[in-house]
Amino acid sequence: MQELRLEMVRTQLQMQGIKKPEVLEAMRRVPRHAFVPDAIKAYAYRDQAMPIGYGATISQPYIVALMTELLDLKPWHKVLEIGTGSGYQAAILAELARDVYSVEIVEELAKRARNDLEANGYGRVQVRHGDGYLGWPEAAPFHRVVITAAPPVIPQALVEQLTGGGRLVAPEGDSPQTQQLMVLDKGADGKVTRRGSIPVIFVPMVPGSAAPAP
Repeated sequence: MQELRLEMVRTQLQMQGIKKPEVLEAMRRVPRHAFVPDAIKAYAYRDQAMPIGYGATISQPYIVALMTELLDLKPWHKVLEIGTGSGYQAAILAELARDVYSVEIVEELAKRARNDLEANGYGRVQVRHGDGYLGWPEAAPFHRVVITAAPPVIPQALVEQLTGGGRLVAPEGDSPQTQQLMVLDKGADGKVTRRGSIPVIFVPMVPGSAAPAP
């Protein structure tokens, strides 16, 4: 599996423009096959998203690397992830940042991700079963926020949980045809600037009871 992982980095990431050495090294280190169901482990390093149950997916390796690169993580950062899913993105974040908090709305996925993260040496990642639209307010503020499912509009609560100088990376759009990967930067004065990256297709961000579906 290690050779497949190294080949993934060479052909899917470096050849498609991922440049940050620390991101490439994190993608080399984290065993993607450890975060997918047994039935699809043999395909873990293919250039595609794959189902992990409960209507969720593990994102395409390139998208994981791109979102991580866009976050511009530093070793002292505290990061909030919305949509734990398999736990793979959280493991990548933990390679690069000091503290990682992750919220998953599907309780079974939260439990499985927590176990898989612990088993693979990422037990310091804190995983909570809860409503991602609310974030993790008692642990805020965060230097970085990443959302791994697509809300129609990026929730204001998550923007508010960013520290001044913070950044949020997320897909946004109310349908697969309209989703765009967005980068939001929050200035020291609280002003937020937005820019688009690339068109993407993510599963919808599921609202909890506190965030009714539009």
